[in-house]
Amino acid sequence: MALGKKGWWLKLATNKSKNKPAWWVWLIITLIVIVLDQLTKTIIVGAFQYGEMREVTGYFNLVRVHNSGAAFSLLANAGGWQRWFFVGLGVIACSIMLYMLRKGSQQTMFAWALTLIMGGAVGNVLDRLFYGHVIDFLDFYWSWLDGIFPGGHFPAFNVADAAITLGAVLLIFDEFRRVRRSA
Repeated sequence: MALGKKGWWLKLATNKSKNKPAWWVWLIITLIVIVLDQLTKTIIVGAFQYGEMREVTGYFNLVRVHNSGAAFSLLANAGGWQRWFFVGLGVIACSIMLYMLRKGSQQTMFAWALTLIMGGAVGNVLDRLFYGHVIDFLDFYWSWLDGIFPGGHFPAFNVADAAITLGAVLLIFDEFRRVRRSA
């Protein structure tokens, strides 16, 4: 493979038998998710004080909040042990997903799902290790949510949470596709 040839990197990054990305390409995408997550959080920490909010549109704010719990602040007031519990859970989950990614890297949607979930999980684990909590900053609100969430504000989230959610949706969709094909 000469470096001057067009597409040399594509040959290096694909599984020759199926013309699909090699498993390590998915790790690069995971790293990109982690970097984007940590970069956005670093910007928010530098630009906002804790609790500070700036309106962007009529339904979206940037805000700096800390979540020591899990999704929707589950276990946020548990006394501190939850930090290490969620770090351990993230490490175990990422280890399992890494194994699954190596085995299923040729299944594109499945690999995308694992890649996004793993990138988001590592991003939030890094927050717990560095800060003791997760930094959230995306605040969406709509009046029709007022009966569910105070003031209609959906709980603030971050890039890692968005990646995890998108990955989970892809994982569910992929499973429905798999079941439908086997029926």
